Amino acid sequence: METTTSFLEKYNKPGPRYTSYPPATSFHTGFKNKDLISALIQSNQEKPENISIYVHIPFCPQRCYFCGCNTTAYENDEIIRKYMDCILKEIDTITPYLNKSRKVTQIHWGGGTPNFIHLSLIKEVMDKINSHFLIGSECEIAIECNPAYLEMQDIDELAAMDFNRISLGVQDFDENVLNAVNRKPSKHPINKVIERIRKNKFKGFNFDFIYGLPLQSLYSFNKNIEKAIALSPDRIVTFSYAHVPWFNDLQKNIEKYKLPDPGIKLNMLVSALNRITQKGYVPVGMDHFAKPTDDLAIAKKENKLHRNFQGYCTKETTGQVYAFGASSISQLGSAYSQNVKNVNQYISKIEDEGMAVDRGYHLSQPEQIIKEIISEIMCNGYLDFAEIANRFNRTAQDIKEIVAFDPVRFKPFEEDNLIRVSENKILVHADGMLVVRNVAMLLDPLMNIGNSQFSKTI
Repeated sequence: METTTSFLEKYNKPGPRYTSYPPATSFHTGFKNKDLISALIQSNQEKPENISIYVHIPFCPQRCYFCGCNTTAYENDEIIRKYMDCILKEIDTITPYLNKSRKVTQIHWGGGTPNFIHLSLIKEVMDKINSHFLIGSECEIAIECNPAYLEMQDIDELAAMDFNRISLGVQDFDENVLNAVNRKPSKHPINKVIERIRKNKFKGFNFDFIYGLPLQSLYSFNKNIEKAIALSPDRIVTFSYAHVPWFNDLQKNIEKYKLPDPGIKLNMLVSALNRITQKGYVPVGMDHFAKPTDDLAIAKKENKLHRNFQGYCTKETTGQVYAFGASSISQLGSAYSQNVKNVNQYISKIEDEGMAVDRGYHLSQPEQIIKEIISEIMCNGYLDFAEIANRFNRTAQDIKEIVAFDPVRFKPFEEDNLIRVSENKILVHADGMLVVRNVAMLLDPLMNIGNSQFSKTI
């Protein structure tokens, strides 16, 4: 498909990223450890039955200026040891509340820089997980890696621990761009890294890129994409850089450099999209591209794509998310629970209480319904009100009233041939997936209240 920038400019306005619903800004400190315990017990009776596990490693040897994740600069090995001991204790505290017959279908390590810590510590946690949980034979076990700190033998050791997917945070191949954002290039030639991953028979790997960084140009970003395609990853991810210095002080360090203007940034997206899809990759969600044989591409074709705080996954591999570590967010059937963000506070609370809840949120049934609706639109570009109604034992009209559905509001999207709306269904076309956040906003009652600051949708 060929995409132009004309309609993107029209729809490029601030809006939520919808990694959760309601967004994390709705979480409150009235949610305590006891509330998480109740939610854990309740989650055994909720769908999906499968379990997803997230482990957050916040440590980074140096902090990238663009990063909006909860990270902390490396201090010393003693702090890391204490932190990992606390993750082990947190797992021991949480698991007695869970039904042991439930199957784990997804394990994800994120950060921070998980591959920066000693891999023996990762093995301790993986052993603990295996001792407490029933791991499915097709479980996806993934880790985010910064190639600047990835040794060849690390790949071998990760494979020996049953990791089967690696996400490589390349961000940009141009060292001038990386220097501007305080990030190091890959320690080893990236083609050699890929050879080692393939030798270890990982199920897949992906490259992550960011467009809109300082010193990037349309030409240089095209070179990134062309190099990535030549290396033939299973997935390519192109994230939009959100410059929000009022939220992230580190980003102020970037302002001494020239950022690509909005028009160039849009052209980066369009050019990358066209190049990637012309080489046979399938657009998945807003910013992911996968080979047609990849699980995500197949799930998208069958309307079985899902998304959580860790990214896109299939409905078969997804589960309710049980998260461990500082700032990590558990996503249960009817509740969210987030741990304290500060590493030292996390360690103190786990050592004292075994849990470290900072805030959370109980979802009402209408909110659970809206959550499902936005997830279906954002992931699959498809919404069937009758199907959602069946899941919640309601009528299609009930569902429409909950989201204040008004077909007239979708007319601009239809006129631009981005979506098709019928009595009970909304279908988002391929071009429309680039502005799917805008479509979701029309199904979000929260967008009619409040004045939250958001990054632009593209």
